[in-house]
Amino acid sequence: QREVVKEERRQRYENQPYGSILIEVLKRAYTVHPYQWPTIGFMEDLNAASEADYRTFYKTYYVPNNAVLVVAGDIKQDAAKDLVKKYFAGIPKGNDVPPVKAEEPPMNGEVRDVVKDNIQLPAVVQAYRIPAIGTDDFYAVDMLNRILSNGNSSRLQTKLKDEQELALVVGSFSLPFEHPGLAIAFAIAAAGIDPDTLEASMNAEFARVGKEPISAPELAKLKAQLETEYVQANSRITGVAENLANAYTFMGGTKTVNGELDRYLAVTAADIQRVAKEYFVPQNRVVLHYVPNTTQN
Repeated sequence: QREVVKEERRQRYENQPYGSILIEVLKRAYTVHPYQWPTIGFMEDLNAASEADYRTFYKTYYVPNNAVLVVAGDIKQDAAKDLVKKYFAGIPKGNDVPPVKAEEPPMNGEVRDVVKDNIQLPAVVQAYRIPAIGTDDFYAVDMLNRILSNGNSSRLQTKLKDEQELALVVGSFSLPFEHPGLAIAFAIAAAGIDPDTLEASMNAEFARVGKEPISAPELAKLKAQLETEYVQANSRITGVAENLANAYTFMGGTKTVNGELDRYLAVTAADIQRVAKEYFVPQNRVVLHYVPNTTQN
């Protein structure tokens, strides 16, 4: 099984163009918090871990008091509860799971680096420290990311790809972590475009959101997209189950699930402008320039 996990890491991260982006970002964005380590681990850890390490981890974290079970679908509640008891009640409760107490200090300065990868086209990656999921500012930050890259008419798509023809692929998304997370923006350069030129254009779009409130039609369109996503997600049984599990785990209880959309819809243009100026600034980010590894054959 160790070799299976190592092969999965190779396929998903090491042998994929730009596949190491998240790993390279996390280890620079965090210095204290465990978020600095990728979930799949590093090769040296996979090689060094013993069977005793795996068993200890399993007994510590894979216990009923650290799990959420959601049963969704066309069910009879009493019968479903009986089945849950039948199959799960016999699993002994574990010890109290130790909470993560690490508190990551502010970045207080831009972190920049160059990553050589087996790629043909350069790329620019920017990662900004953002508030934790469930906080008021998280919703404004997430909406800002959507404005930048959600759909063909989004700002990064329109400017970098269509008008300036600097990039082939652009994106911006939030990592909704329980503790302060990251917003990651990226762009893969068009042929002949250097990373500095690409980064300057990305910076200009972030700065524009901070200087100019988004228009009423743009905000209305974004909120309509969010409402559509919410309806579509809850039209699927898996979507309902996932939303309930997330609400219980991260938001303080399942009752909060019906208020998530309202928290997005309550965000104003002023809120988006404010978080752009507060969080999407050079001193609060990691910038990576991905460049072709010319030493490879």
